[in-house]
Amino acid sequence: MSLCRLAALVAFAIGVVADVRPALAQQTTGVPGSPSATTTIDGKQLPPPPPVFGGVIKEEAKDSKPWWPPRVVPPKGAPNVLLIMTDDSGYGVPSTFGGVIPTPALDRIAKAGLRYTQFHSTALCSPTRAAIITGRNHHAVGFGVIGEMATGYPGYDSVIGPENATIGRILSDNGYATSWFGKNHNTPSFQYSAAGPFDQWPSGMGFQYFYGFMGGESDQWTPYLFRDHTPIHPWVGRKDYNLVTDMADEAIKYMKQLDASAPEKPFFVYYVPGATHDPHQPTKEWIDKISAMHLFDDGWEKLREKIFANQKRLGVIPPSTQLTPWPDDLPKWDSLSAVKKKIVIREADVFAAYTAYVDHEIGRVIQAVEDMGKLDNTLIIYIDGDNGTSSEGTMMGTPNWMTAANGILELPEIEYLRYYESWGSDKTYPHMAVPWAWAFDTPFKWTKQVASHFGGTRQGMAISWPGHIDEVGGIRSQFHHVIDIVPTILEAAGIRAPDMVDGIKQKPIEGVSMVYTFEKANANAPSKRDTQYFEMFANRGIYHDGWYACTTPPEPPWALGTKPLPPVNEYKWELYNIADDYSQANDLAAKMPDKVKEMQGLFLAEAAKYQVLPIDNSILPRLLTPRPSATAGKTVFTYVGENVGIPVGNAPSLLDRDYTITAEITVPKAGAEGMIATMGGRFGGYGLYLQKGKPVFVYNLLDLKRYRWEGGVGADDWLGKSLKPGKHTIVFDFKYDGPGLGKGGTGVLTVDGRVLAKQTIEHTIPFIMALDEPLDIGMDSYTPVDESYKLPFRFTGTINKLTYNLGKEQLTAADREVMQRAVAAGRDTPTQ
Repeated sequence: MSLCRLAALVAFAIGVVADVRPALAQQTTGVPGSPSATTTIDGKQLPPPPPVFGGVIKEEAKDSKPWWPPRVVPPKGAPNVLLIMTDDSGYGVPSTFGGVIPTPALDRIAKAGLRYTQFHSTALCSPTRAAIITGRNHHAVGFGVIGEMATGYPGYDSVIGPENATIGRILSDNGYATSWFGKNHNTPSFQYSAAGPFDQWPSGMGFQYFYGFMGGESDQWTPYLFRDHTPIHPWVGRKDYNLVTDMADEAIKYMKQLDASAPEKPFFVYYVPGATHDPHQPTKEWIDKISAMHLFDDGWEKLREKIFANQKRLGVIPPSTQLTPWPDDLPKWDSLSAVKKKIVIREADVFAAYTAYVDHEIGRVIQAVEDMGKLDNTLIIYIDGDNGTSSEGTMMGTPNWMTAANGILELPEIEYLRYYESWGSDKTYPHMAVPWAWAFDTPFKWTKQVASHFGGTRQGMAISWPGHIDEVGGIRSQFHHVIDIVPTILEAAGIRAPDMVDGIKQKPIEGVSMVYTFEKANANAPSKRDTQYFEMFANRGIYHDGWYACTTPPEPPWALGTKPLPPVNEYKWELYNIADDYSQANDLAAKMPDKVKEMQGLFLAEAAKYQVLPIDNSILPRLLTPRPSATAGKTVFTYVGENVGIPVGNAPSLLDRDYTITAEITVPKAGAEGMIATMGGRFGGYGLYLQKGKPVFVYNLLDLKRYRWEGGVGADDWLGKSLKPGKHTIVFDFKYDGPGLGKGGTGVLTVDGRVLAKQTIEHTIPFIMALDEPLDIGMDSYTPVDESYKLPFRFTGTINKLTYNLGKEQLTAADREVMQRAVAAGRDTPTQ
């Protein structure tokens, strides 16, 4: 494509900037210079210039006059804001949008306000979250993909630059109390450590208080939890602990404390639980409650039909909507055996229980706002899901998603039955079967990850704001996107988007306000968003004035990157008139090739404008690409004493290579036991420890098999005894049977140069050893690597020195060729 042609298209496709009403004139209260004086600011520059001292300073205080700078407050009447977004939940999940799972809290907001039937995400977790807090497209703020797959391009580096101030920062500098509860998937994974920097943490993005977990997901029984920058472990000693309830408790406590200390100060609470992302871990009470309802006994095809009928009855899909066909490569319900039906029904029950449970706890937070007397001036935005329902759980689901993450897409039936009763408990890290995900995205095609189709991007949303919405219970069908949330909040608060923040020129807000939809007179008004692009893993879509063109996914997301993909310029394109075809049921591409070309050109213009290029469809290469870190390129890691919570991205990786772990310890007179070093835990990982004084190394192969090296009783009987007091050197040396991914190898455990145990194993973990369980030295802070010890299993001796020596990563020539080919194909810029 010529530069002239591209320039013309860019000019044609200029997006609308934020539709924010002008900020109110400056408002002051109290006597200027008095301690009680307040003022609003024009908001052009954040922070605002310091005011000029307005008092009098003479040689002596008796002749001087004090003067206090006025406290900055939002405009009069600015509402509290409660912004709620759940995780991995498609359009057909909640009862509010036709689903069979009860979501009374979302129902409450819809009945008190409006439901939106054409609201969209980006199709993936952290990209949607970057867009919702910045009001800008995900590529424009560095989140073209999840942070764990970040690459060194502006649209993909997972860094929200200072030119993209978040809604937290804007509201904070305008006098709001800002807080963030739940999932934080917007700090680069290579910055999780105590070393910071913290500019990409919630505190650095304008959120004055953070209580939540880091990364894309977390065990809800033992979450990777932080208060501000500090790791915390509130579940210790609490058998009934679950983060879903704890998070609601903390948010309620925070709001009550704020109300007691500063009752007039408006709050902005960003409430984003990890539910219903895997692992699906509701309480047993909710599992029993949902199971008793028998919602899924008729299978996934019947579930789709029931949801579809409900949606038509509720009016959340147009009467002419067609139910898209069941895909040929997903099994039909009647093809399953009775045992398999029993298993997958259990999976759906647990997912539904997780959905109902988190909605219930959200309901508690909303009720707390009412109990404080603040509901009448609170704007509540409740978005059900940050993308479509996840189909990453394999065709039969899995009791431990870490197996799927490592390419194990099939398990023997006995593995499911072994965990049937405990499914969803702390003994499992579960996900459900792919066909359920497809059904929960009714009436659309596809699922999470697929940005080209609404099954991946259409979210149910409800908004309430008492006294400002004049058609409570109404439905709005204007086409909107998650980037429209920030300008909506700003217009409601009467606050402008800043031109400068910390002396840095700001990128324009790319969203448009939805406040116009609050008026009944605008119920059927044209959408103020006339163009919106979509892209994820090279699956592309472009909306413009009722038309939608998109690519056909060449492989499904449930392949989890295991299948080769064509070059991105060979993807097939589809075309839909969604003004008449709500569910993308009728592809018009063959009949209207000129319209397809027009829309392709528009997509390219938007892609150039918003940092979407270069388009990349690779999965594994991006997961394995080197990223900035304080430990990048290191092969020798040395630690002294107890060190707990070293994040995965800063810890030595033992995957697909030789390695040696050397622990120089001192055993006191009373003897020693406890954890020396561990990464991961119950669902995959390793541990080197003393048990009853005897050295042990355990390798947990994704909870499928555990390998244990320990001393037995030898000829001289020394192997079976505890280590004597004094200094000892324990070494675990592993020789990898590479090259190749996930190969086996031989491990040797020695003490003071004498061999305790030698064992060869057939397989190792190929891709991901741990997601949310860091490297712990001197104790085990999350879940045990096996059941032979109890947490925290603190080491009672002294770790004088712990050293990791890593060999080179061993990949076959074929592995490297596939990766290089994937990178090359993924980085081809499309020509049409």
